[in-house]
Amino acid sequence: MKSKTTFHSTPIYYVNDVPHPGHAYTTVAADTLARARRLRGWDIFFLTGTDEHGQNIERTAREKGMDTQAYCDMIAARFKQLWDKLGITYDRFIRTTDEIHKRGVLALWSKLKEARTPQGPAVYRSTYSGFYCPRCEAFKDDDELKEPGHLCAIHELPCEWTEEENYFFRLSAYASWLEEQIRSEALLIEPGGRRNEVLAVIRQGLKDVSVSRARVKWGIPVPEEPSHVFYVWMDALANYITALGFADHAPEYVKYWEKADERMHFVGKEIIRFHCIVWPAMLHAAGVPVPTRVFAHGWLTRDGRKLSKTTGNTIDPDALIAQYGVDAFRYFFLREGSFGQDWDFTDGAMVKRYNSDLANDLGNLVSRAVTMAARFGDGKVPMRPVSLDASNQGLEARFQSGKMDYEDCGPALVESVFARYEALDYAGALALVWSWIGQLNQRIVAEAPWEAVKDPERRTEIHAFLYRLLEAIRLIGALLWPVMPQASRRIFVMLGLPDA
Repeated sequence: MKSKTTFHSTPIYYVNDVPHPGHAYTTVAADTLARARRLRGWDIFFLTGTDEHGQNIERTAREKGMDTQAYCDMIAARFKQLWDKLGITYDRFIRTTDEIHKRGVLALWSKLKEARTPQGPAVYRSTYSGFYCPRCEAFKDDDELKEPGHLCAIHELPCEWTEEENYFFRLSAYASWLEEQIRSEALLIEPGGRRNEVLAVIRQGLKDVSVSRARVKWGIPVPEEPSHVFYVWMDALANYITALGFADHAPEYVKYWEKADERMHFVGKEIIRFHCIVWPAMLHAAGVPVPTRVFAHGWLTRDGRKLSKTTGNTIDPDALIAQYGVDAFRYFFLREGSFGQDWDFTDGAMVKRYNSDLANDLGNLVSRAVTMAARFGDGKVPMRPVSLDASNQGLEARFQSGKMDYEDCGPALVESVFARYEALDYAGALALVWSWIGQLNQRIVAEAPWEAVKDPERRTEIHAFLYRLLEAIRLIGALLWPVMPQASRRIFVMLGLPDA
């Protein structure tokens, strides 16, 4: 596969509370693809960060008796600490309170103010009324409410009827362009069901969106109206380009956005409309390249409900990491459910994966192989057997038919695992690796080198077996690097290899 220059991002996470496993789920998934692509020589810019403006943040800081900026600093630090603990290989952590972000938002606003559509200016002033969710800090359409009670479908709390004069972005003028971008897959939305959902919203008719708020103080002031601050569309979404130096047309912005082979966002399904409708339309209006790929994953749930501080069913990620370790955390969240769909977290499932997959299957395989190398190979990796080249003939056919042998550690398996990483089928990629781990464990029992070693004439045979086994484990270590970097390092150290 040709090396590419790509931009990866998570959403920027709202600092209304400390991070929960749902945040980690998205971020670990994005990190896994970045690691897999870097292994193949891709040039990746990986962005994450925090969304720190709005009424909720100001109110939460006040309730805690803290200065608003100090509160934002504290929560942003908690996110950074968790990402560092999880080994997230981000290139920049952007905060909406950063000066580079503020200047970038003003630069984007300036371009939008100049934009024109057949219906008039792309940005105009008008009065807006509707049901407003203070938790989302967003106005809600009828299909985003639960009745009775006008409840937000995400937070299950009542929305408030609100009327105020704001600046608007003329989103309705870009409906035909958006539909063509999505239908042609110039903007690839995955999984396919999410694509259909976005197209259905566009075909129902798009409403213009408010891009400023008059009653909020904690935010970036609108230059033409200092009593207004920019709303989430103009503020939070812009982070993807402001972090790269959009305001100054910086080299990183040119390389990783303007000229990138791919501009990719990882998002939760609840914010797909923002990222696949509002965001690309605003960029197009401003004359800025739009995202090329958006993957909207499902919700991490518990007892069938989305993990949320509001519903009180969240889990402390630090506690899970302390109990099971970083690699077990990363592995479980990517293996247990399909990344594109909702799936339910249970403590029992995590314990089972930890004991069965990690301790028993992987742990035993590596331990047994290294022990046998010490006992039967003088603690060294034996020389590559000449017979291995011949055994690789027909490997792909055996792989495709499901009849892999233990020495089938060549291109077919590796390419298949990386293809699944690329498709964000993390569970499928790991299932392939674990299928191979299972076959290797079975082969050790079948070969029984502890019996063969009793016959001096079988020494060459034992060394050939050990070489194939250790080479397979080396490749397993490499294949697991995107998901389980610490385990991968330990495997390489046990094999006497340089760190990955």
